[in-house]
Amino acid sequence: MSHQDHPSNINKPRRHFLRLTGASVGVITLASVAPKFARADDLPHLTSDDATAKALGYVEDSAKADSAKFPNHKPTQQCANCNFYQGAAGSEYAPCTLFPGKAVRGKGWCSAYVAKA
Repeated sequence: MSHQDHPSNINKPRRHFLRLTGASVGVITLASVAPKFARADDLPHLTSDDATAKALGYVEDSAKADSAKFPNHKPTQQCANCNFYQGAAGSEYAPCTLFPGKAVRGKGWCSAYVAKA
């Protein structure tokens, strides 16, 4: 039996391939999950210039919502107590499922408001 035919040498390429494949799957999995855990501090704040924000009448201060344009708005409605708000109670800014990749102000409001259950 030659040195190249030794059983431990035959399996080296296969072991290397399996390690590389396992590591690649791990990196891909982490990369796909990581954006879901983005902190609000890392996200840009949503501005009223954003096209979706304009369409939904987003304002950073619920008290400044246009009551003529949005007659169903109530002063107690704020992003922080909306079903779409992803932040903890009391957080100033947090992600919102309606505005992916942006953080909305907890005291803000938009016409898509739905009270948390």
